[in-house]
Amino acid sequence: MTALVAVGAQWGDEGKGKIVDWLALSADLVVRFHGGNNAGHTLIVDGRKTVLHLVPSGILQPGTVNLIGPGVVVDPRVLLQELDEIQAQGVLRDPSRVRVSGRAHVILDWHIALDKARDEARRESAIGTTGRGIGPAYEDKVARRGVRVADLLDPAGLHKAIDRLAKEKNFELVELHHWPAIDPDALFDELVELGRRLEPFVDHTGRIIDRALRENKKVLFEGAQGTFLDIDHGTYPYVTSSNCVAGAACTGAGVGPTRIDFVLGITKAYTTRVGGGPFPTEDEGAGGRWLGEKGMEFGATTGRKRRCGWLDLVVLREAAIVNGFTSLAMNKLDILSGLAEIPVASAWKIDGKLTHEFPMTLEEVARAEPIYEVLPGWREDVSGVRSYDALPANARRYVERIESLVSVPIDVISVGPDRDQTITRRTVF
Repeated sequence: MTALVAVGAQWGDEGKGKIVDWLALSADLVVRFHGGNNAGHTLIVDGRKTVLHLVPSGILQPGTVNLIGPGVVVDPRVLLQELDEIQAQGVLRDPSRVRVSGRAHVILDWHIALDKARDEARRESAIGTTGRGIGPAYEDKVARRGVRVADLLDPAGLHKAIDRLAKEKNFELVELHHWPAIDPDALFDELVELGRRLEPFVDHTGRIIDRALRENKKVLFEGAQGTFLDIDHGTYPYVTSSNCVAGAACTGAGVGPTRIDFVLGITKAYTTRVGGGPFPTEDEGAGGRWLGEKGMEFGATTGRKRRCGWLDLVVLREAAIVNGFTSLAMNKLDILSGLAEIPVASAWKIDGKLTHEFPMTLEEVARAEPIYEVLPGWREDVSGVRSYDALPANARRYVERIESLVSVPIDVISVGPDRDQTITRRTVF
């Protein structure tokens, strides 16, 4: 068997969709194991762009089965709209190629409204939520009062669950936030219809994964967001509401850790993040503008402009530790073409003390001053390069210096957004 987990090594937006789509050329199953439609994965194949939010990024490969695991929170409207769109494009001719776990929790109207209302109430201290209801849905899941996809197929049980939630949720919306109440009867009627439409896609995804692994098929687990948005290991509280690290594939998909063979970390050749929170290598000057404009750094889900800065190896080393990377994929190397010099943060200084390790508290990260090593740049356009040896010498030096400072091999390099703009140094899957 071969099971590979592909996860983001930074604050999300690392280009996971492009890499997962490329890896899916070799995959039998592609499994999404956490998060919700707060993640947007952009795939470009032969110049045609597809943006996905819930459907796994292997869907453009006709031989793959794509699973949404129990660790995902599902907005049924968004999922069905996505399925309609890809069916209209002729991508999903066989509905059995998408399976949704009946154990995945459902994002309800209350979750979306409360997400927006709470973030608005925080004002200056807002964490920059996408307003998609992700956090409140996970909150209900952990509090053992959530509604699951399988519940949408049981109207009697669903009606009781909606009635139970209505009083509490509407009280918070109306009395605390002065937002309009949500009609539980109208919501119930809509959810029953959504459940009817979703039913052909609902399955026990854990059993599908188990059978595939027993049959020595290739299973690719696709992470959403990035390591430093992880609820436990990220820059809390400026994080998402799920575990984004590689270990979450086990709980979020339903497989044991002994069945995972490889972990691929995905990083940009520089660093970006969306929303609030500390970002030590952020460049608010000309360098950051260069990266943002040339890299077209706008969120696939929200359209928000991303904050941009230089590659941070303190961050990347920590990601390697908590995920157990066996190799790295580096995206957007082409964006650095044209720079005479490229700074890389090899360490931080916090309160006058040099450190190469990621600290425990947000306050320490916020006080961190990056210690840069400046590497020589290159002028050549690398977007048409398809072999590592054909890259400019300084581009290879950049890659190899990162490898040596992080102690993880960079086996995949992306030099453009299209699937074929990918350089393989060593087969990872």
